Amino acid sequence: MKILNPKTETFDHLDAPSREIMKKTINFFETRGKEQLKADYHAKVWYADFLEFIKNEKIFYTLLTPSQYGKGECRWDTTRNCDFNEILGFYGLPYWYTWQVTILGLGPIWMGTNEDLKKETALRLERGDIFAFGLSEKEHGADLYSTDMMLTELPDGTFVADGGKYYIGNANEAGFVSVFARDSDSDEYVFFTADPRHENYELVKNVISNQSYVAEFGLHAYPVNPSDILSRGEHAWDSALNTINVGKYNLGWASIGICSHALLEGITHAAHRNLYGKYVTEFPHVQQLLTDAWARLAAMKIFARRNSDYMRTASKEDRRYLLYNPLTKMKVTTQGEEVINLIWDVIAARGFEKDTYFEMAAIEIRGLPKLEGTVHVNMALVVKFMANYLFAPAELPEIPVVDQPGNDDFLFDQGPTKGLGKTVFHDFEKAYASMDLPNIAIFREQIAALKDLLLNAPPDKDQTKDIDFLLILGELFTVVPYGQLIIENALLRKVEPDIVDQIFDFMIRDFSKHALQLYSKSSSTEKQMEYALKIIKKPRRDTARFNRVWENHVLSLKDTYEMNQ
Repeated sequence: MKILNPKTETFDHLDAPSREIMKKTINFFETRGKEQLKADYHAKVWYADFLEFIKNEKIFYTLLTPSQYGKGECRWDTTRNCDFNEILGFYGLPYWYTWQVTILGLGPIWMGTNEDLKKETALRLERGDIFAFGLSEKEHGADLYSTDMMLTELPDGTFVADGGKYYIGNANEAGFVSVFARDSDSDEYVFFTADPRHENYELVKNVISNQSYVAEFGLHAYPVNPSDILSRGEHAWDSALNTINVGKYNLGWASIGICSHALLEGITHAAHRNLYGKYVTEFPHVQQLLTDAWARLAAMKIFARRNSDYMRTASKEDRRYLLYNPLTKMKVTTQGEEVINLIWDVIAARGFEKDTYFEMAAIEIRGLPKLEGTVHVNMALVVKFMANYLFAPAELPEIPVVDQPGNDDFLFDQGPTKGLGKTVFHDFEKAYASMDLPNIAIFREQIAALKDLLLNAPPDKDQTKDIDFLLILGELFTVVPYGQLIIENALLRKVEPDIVDQIFDFMIRDFSKHALQLYSKSSSTEKQMEYALKIIKKPRRDTARFNRVWENHVLSLKDTYEMNQ
């Protein structure tokens, strides 16, 4: 699993038209150059030239229009969307952000029942429109239950909408804004489309200081026709949550792209910096820091790519993606923060300099765990799957690599969002038993100790109400499916055993860190402390393996990429 290098990546896993999209996008940024990229970033320039490129090449139209509504190569294909996510993250989060919120804005449209609006949306995508997702509100954030946007029916059968939305990306220039509201008479939820160019649509302000436009907007007796309504009732509620299921996955790939560029830049800088008669990369602690950063980034990409396979093969009978998706949003993005921290410890003051990509990456990486629901919200979701995942395995099909072209129909027909605790999973132990590596063996001992803790010293009534306690328990749990998918994908994509063992070196340390946090929690019981201590273990020291990974995979990245000036 290679770290993205835009100048050498061939995208051989994609079909020819999809490869062309990726290469054209890379060429756009490389031709534009790093100086312009950073100048626009510091001046907070709206990325009109990027959107003009997207329009001219019909890229959003091709990538985000389901095949039944578009022409030619149009399809919603998660595999190639992963690559596009990664490229945009590599060059800057604002460019990724306009793509991401377009995806969110399209979700309720493609999931809705309004066929005329779907056809109109495809035409708007073809002409280059972007889209927006009008969900959160200033007073309630993403608390959907409390939405104050109201839709009121008039005697002639039309409606008016009144209320405000807050933190809505693209809402300054969107073709449509998909707006979540409640019916003022029935109190049922409803999604409808609004046009930012309408006189009753008030664009209040950009609420952030950034290249992106993240709007506060208000609707004032905004006229809504029945033909503008996308969904009602439970369908509207499910569309909101299922859109987030699709969208949150992208955040992990943005983080992967950001970290890839930062790592390539950081290693090249360190390899040419001479201190006290040695190059920085000759210091053992620097080798450890950069190898950890590389291994964490490799794990992020291996895991997220495997999650794509589960998304593309999902069905109403196989909903394993509902666990892996929030992990891509939550675990991959927080690991991205860790990668940036490790690189920063190496490049030090250089990371503040305005001509570096890293200066931008260090700021932008922080936002990703905080979008599409915080880490805390996603952890609360993940914990719902813990019992079935760890203790009640079911017989489910083995999922292959799914890179072939195809439209991912199920993503827009996910069905009800209730009953998450009933989701079943295959036996994760099969993955762990499939690779015979020293650090995986130690990790399996930690998993066994965690299961013992949950069986013999589970949270008491008060602890289940303590969000901080549950977050720590959730961190302990999440490393298990994270490691499982890494092993599965390592086997499927033939990742070197040295790399996998190096990944589980940091995984063991992370498992131990979370166990120590549980042990140290003021409310943990003596029995819980006893089991927590059994989880704390050290990875196997293997200097030869470490040196091979360092020389062959980490240090070898120096001088391999520099963005065109």
